[in-house]
Amino acid sequence: MKKNYRLIGTLTMAALLAGNLSGCGSARNYQTETAAEYPVQDNGYYSTATSESYSDYSAEVCEEPVMAAPSSPASSLFDSLGASKAAETEGCYVYEDSDYCVVVPEYNTESYDKPDENGFFLSQGQPLSTFAADVDTASYANVRRMIEDGYGKRNIPSDAVRPEEFLNYFSYDLKSPKKGEKFAVTTEVSKCPWDEDHELMFVGVKAEDKLDGQLPKSNLVFLIDVSGSMDDEDKLGLLKKGFNELVDNLPGEGTVSIVTYASKEKVVLDGADMSEKRKIKEAIRSLEANGSTAGERGMEMAYEIAKENFIDGGNNRIIMATDGDLNVGISDPDELEDFISKKKDQGIYLSVLGFGEGNYKDDKMERLADCGNGNYSYIDSLIEARKVLVEEMTSTLVTVAKDVKFQVEFNPATVNSYRLIGYENREMDAVDFNNDKKDGGELGSGHSVVALYEIVPAGSESAIDLKYQPAGNSDESDDYATIKIRYKEPEKDKSELLSYVVGANAYRENVSENFKFASLVSEFAMILGDSDYAGTMTYRDIINGYKELDNTDDYKDEFISLVRMVEKRS
Repeated sequence: MKKNYRLIGTLTMAALLAGNLSGCGSARNYQTETAAEYPVQDNGYYSTATSESYSDYSAEVCEEPVMAAPSSPASSLFDSLGASKAAETEGCYVYEDSDYCVVVPEYNTESYDKPDENGFFLSQGQPLSTFAADVDTASYANVRRMIEDGYGKRNIPSDAVRPEEFLNYFSYDLKSPKKGEKFAVTTEVSKCPWDEDHELMFVGVKAEDKLDGQLPKSNLVFLIDVSGSMDDEDKLGLLKKGFNELVDNLPGEGTVSIVTYASKEKVVLDGADMSEKRKIKEAIRSLEANGSTAGERGMEMAYEIAKENFIDGGNNRIIMATDGDLNVGISDPDELEDFISKKKDQGIYLSVLGFGEGNYKDDKMERLADCGNGNYSYIDSLIEARKVLVEEMTSTLVTVAKDVKFQVEFNPATVNSYRLIGYENREMDAVDFNNDKKDGGELGSGHSVVALYEIVPAGSESAIDLKYQPAGNSDESDDYATIKIRYKEPEKDKSELLSYVVGANAYRENVSENFKFASLVSEFAMILGDSDYAGTMTYRDIINGYKELDNTDDYKDEFISLVRMVEKRS
């Protein structure tokens, strides 16, 4: 399943409008049409109403030069693209680089928010690293969309890059829990690829999978944004295709409800039997976008419907699909967090699916999912919709452990200092680990969580020695760390505790494919995110490192293609 890059056929039409772009090749399956068939919308994008989906088209190279763009509000964005030539069209700018004809919208109000990057902590003064589980993948898919749309590194907002979501997008060969166990932990330590004086610790946690890919009896509520901002093929059009795929593959018993929101909320379907697939799909196909975005009222209604159809001991979940552009009612992220936090104790989980570009509100959607006992994905193609909603159905839609927290205690005799790569918005105070009132993350059936720690070994050249405090008793232990996991069963309020030791035998000279690939993904995320700790790494190092892997798949092959694209534009 090699993916076609998601540069829609509209890009070619916008290029034709410039007048001097007759050398741009048409996209695959694209028939030349008049410019009048692609009117410019108010948001500065060309309508994609006649396009099938991003995944149906491949970009081709511009063979002839285009005229220079005049000075404009978008000129700084053009300059950062590194494109040599451009042509102005109505509401858009068409740029040529070495690979693509790229349409850059004049208006872009996408919003992102990420705390400052984690730094190093001395193990002796602060031996505990505590964070909530996070299996979101939206950051990687969203950045992939940017790269495949022609963005170079300078165009990608550093706050859009969350390393943990890059890591957790991919599959790893992790230990599976034994019968009766909730989790299995895979650990490995070796040299850090980007700093030869440091080491890297790989931690992979896999949850039990007792469902064997089958959805249990479920009460699903589709909460769908049908406001005017969703009126694009890559938004509501793609959303409808993705939800139809989900409905086709629903194997379990239960109900499906549909709540929409725009200027007002509407119950389109209330508790339809899951076997009534034609009825559910007809309701989805009937959706049209128009009006403002009263997300608060829509969420209220969705929780009411979910509560009315609640299944005791079953899977109760709201699947919210939106571009996040809430402009009526609650729109501030802090208020949204408070609103959702009050709802989650009803035993109803929340999954958030993000769509679209230009006005995408990543900051709001991430917080909604985090505080609503759910997960967050970005859908940029029908292929991604299938991955999230069909291939990973049970891990996306069925929670087997809630309020999952990790606490790693480092041994000062072995580890001088450490830093957690990513998870900045999931970090917790050490004392909150044992506090069952403090939320953690949720893990679905068979889900895995991967984390990387960059370590400064005791005795290394960059280690910091304390004069008045001994660095632990090395005679007692040469362990690297102890990993503690605290979690709750989905229907319980009291947590359970598990503990795993990362001993000296975790060190490997010849590292596993897990370790190699995870380090490559982290390197790429740190470069794109302007990390202070990127060290000596380069795109070429990542590409060369990938060649050493034996076990790859289509998603990993796509990853290295993204690296090559960004390298070429640098």
